[in-house]
Amino acid sequence: MNPNELLRIVDTIHRDKKIAKETVFLGIEAALISAMKKRFPDEQLVSVVIDRATGEIDASYDGKKIPHTEIAERIGAQTAKQVMIQKIREAECDRVYDEFHAQLDSLATGIVHRYDNGMVSVTLPGIEAILPKTEQIRGDSFRPGDRVRAVIAEVRKQGSRVKVILSRTRSVFVTRLFEQEIPEVADHVIEIKSVSRKPGVRSKVAVWSADQRIDCVGSCVGLRGSRIKNIVEELSGERIDIVPWSKDMVEYISSALQPAEIEEVILCSMLGRAIVLVNEKNLSLAIGRYGQNVHLASKLCGWDIEIMTQDELAGQLERAVNALCTIEGVTPELADLLVGEGFTSYDDLSIIEPDDLVRMSGLSEEEVDSIIAEAERRADEQEQSTVKEERKS
Repeated sequence: MNPNELLRIVDTIHRDKKIAKETVFLGIEAALISAMKKRFPDEQLVSVVIDRATGEIDASYDGKKIPHTEIAERIGAQTAKQVMIQKIREAECDRVYDEFHAQLDSLATGIVHRYDNGMVSVTLPGIEAILPKTEQIRGDSFRPGDRVRAVIAEVRKQGSRVKVILSRTRSVFVTRLFEQEIPEVADHVIEIKSVSRKPGVRSKVAVWSADQRIDCVGSCVGLRGSRIKNIVEELSGERIDIVPWSKDMVEYISSALQPAEIEEVILCSMLGRAIVLVNEKNLSLAIGRYGQNVHLASKLCGWDIEIMTQDELAGQLERAVNALCTIEGVTPELADLLVGEGFTSYDDLSIIEPDDLVRMSGLSEEEVDSIIAEAERRADEQEQSTVKEERKS
């Protein structure tokens, strides 16, 4: 192989395929070794080194130099070419994979190339990506030539190719749209603390700023809703609730359940549960259609939120105390303490930390273990009974 021709090939591959020259040289060296393996009894003893400056090939077997004429004789040109192409493809695959893997969760804009049974092929710079039906928002409609925005959700190798999966349903897609449409978010003046989402239906976004002079919600909405309007349109009409984040969990949960008016929030820290009290008028509003509002608020805040009225709470507490008192070892005083911490069912009590129950009750470890075991047994019985009733209906 002519040294100047070799250097020209390396430079062309480097520019066209955007593969580092050193990677190309290593690939060619590996290709030459692979091509020579049929001519020499032990491939491990074959060494090939290419001078990066001159393109000269220095080959040896078991420490003995192989003349250039013998290299040409021993290596089939077609075999060397095939192996070289394979090595270069592998290097290109690695480069593309590394490039797009570094872009995971970032926003990508491409052109729809093909639409086939719900699967959308999207042309991105350097690759054709896939937007599966499962990663599309309800109401999305695409035609070839349409511009589409999505986040890079997955990057994986398939043989010598790289498969890039896009998504418009992930919560991070909402975050990236906020960063693109709202300068204060892009500049980190406003921080998105959390996002919960039912794609195509509703999202809740918690925002916060270290600068108390900034109206986070107002900045995200924009004048007459101009900023949020662009995001809603991109999300095919998905409703977006912008919530002010607060480290005060009572305040945060109350805001997350908007537009319902909240009377009181009771935090049960040991269970990560919040009991939210509302009046009858706000009960359905707090829960939302098909439970959407409370479900999204729970995901946003990271707490299990239970909505009820004052009367419902009073009834639940009374029933819970009476039920827990039927377990041997649980006194009315201990039952009151447990219910006050949010343990209102056998299932709740079955997952309490034994050390916590020892601290609350003053009982021995053996007595505590017995109480928890009984609670677990009763919880299982209730679950089996519920399953039987569901089957009957």
